[in-house]
Amino acid sequence: MARLKYLTAAVLVAGLFGMTAPEASADPEFEGFIQNMWPKAKAAGISRDLFDRAFAGISDPDPEVLKLANNQPEFTSTTSQYLAKAVTQVRIDTGQSLKASEQDLLSQIEKRYKVDRAILLAIWGMESNFGRDKGQMKVMRSLATLLYSGNKKDYAREQYIAALKILRTGIVSPQNFTGSWAGAMGHTQFIPTSYLSAAVDWTGDGKKDIWNSSADALASTANYLAKAGWRNDRPWGWEVKLPANFNRSLIGRSNWRKVGEWAKLGIKPARGGDFSAPTADAFIMVPQGVDGPTFLVTRNFMAIMDYNDSHSYAVAVGHLADLIKGGGEFVTPWPKVDYDLSFTQRVEIQKLLYRRGFDPGGTDGRFGARTYEAILGFQHKSGLTLDGTPTAALLERLRRGG
Repeated sequence: MARLKYLTAAVLVAGLFGMTAPEASADPEFEGFIQNMWPKAKAAGISRDLFDRAFAGISDPDPEVLKLANNQPEFTSTTSQYLAKAVTQVRIDTGQSLKASEQDLLSQIEKRYKVDRAILLAIWGMESNFGRDKGQMKVMRSLATLLYSGNKKDYAREQYIAALKILRTGIVSPQNFTGSWAGAMGHTQFIPTSYLSAAVDWTGDGKKDIWNSSADALASTANYLAKAGWRNDRPWGWEVKLPANFNRSLIGRSNWRKVGEWAKLGIKPARGGDFSAPTADAFIMVPQGVDGPTFLVTRNFMAIMDYNDSHSYAVAVGHLADLIKGGGEFVTPWPKVDYDLSFTQRVEIQKLLYRRGFDPGGTDGRFGARTYEAILGFQHKSGLTLDGTPTAALLERLRRGG
């Protein structure tokens, strides 16, 4: 979802869990809150008439918005769990079919923006199931709900004004202004600010119509990724095999090197052969620990993360794109990560890693690529075995300070 740095694939969430927003009775406090939003809209050049039409019939917060905001699978699941739900055979088959049927369009978009067509198809499939699930929640109600309560008020405050500016263009009416719980819209789920900064009119009809034109949506997504740094002279990354004596302290985004330099250290593609972009910058990532699949990822991976700030999401997009192109499954099995730690202990580990100068990517008790990198960094600094495993013994060591 472009660009949802603290949120993510909202329509996918709704699609996976079948959630819909129930109706509720009017809430006078919420209605008053909406009216208190008017001065900022006025300062941004929004007319009173447009403001009133944007919020017409919206009289209560949407409880499903808050529920979905706190139940995002790419942040609440392990990477393997997320992949199992996101990278499906149906999406692979549909992506391959569209790759053939939309060949001319995809070729033209790829030629202009230099973004891999399979990546565009993967994002389209991930975000809206190729346009089938674009979201039916009222964008203005969703954003007002996030502003009214919850922990994403800063995000919603910015998106609220951007959404009103979209309505001001007249490209979509307030009645049809629908999307996800986070206000993400259209075939590839642009949030309002991303629409204003990256949407394009590919068809030339005078409208940047990401809602009804898949061509506009795909071109807009390509434009977004190009602006985020995507280059077609390198892939998103590779699954790799590390040599037996590899120095695990080199794992993580603090260690960017040329792909060719990694190869000299004994790193090889898991499926064999040579790396296709030896001069590209890359770092080593272990999204589910050192015993699971290991990836050498390029700046293109970071461009996908700019679209959605989740390692699981970016791996899923890259993997789905590779499968659409006829690639194979990952070589290394995904390990179970049922660590013998309570939720409180997991959160404490992350908080203590922060205090020791290592960024675990959050303190929510959920371990992903950033937490494993932080653990390895702490272990290296403390002279411990670099197994990257969160344990009670590691927690005690963190408590002692090293």
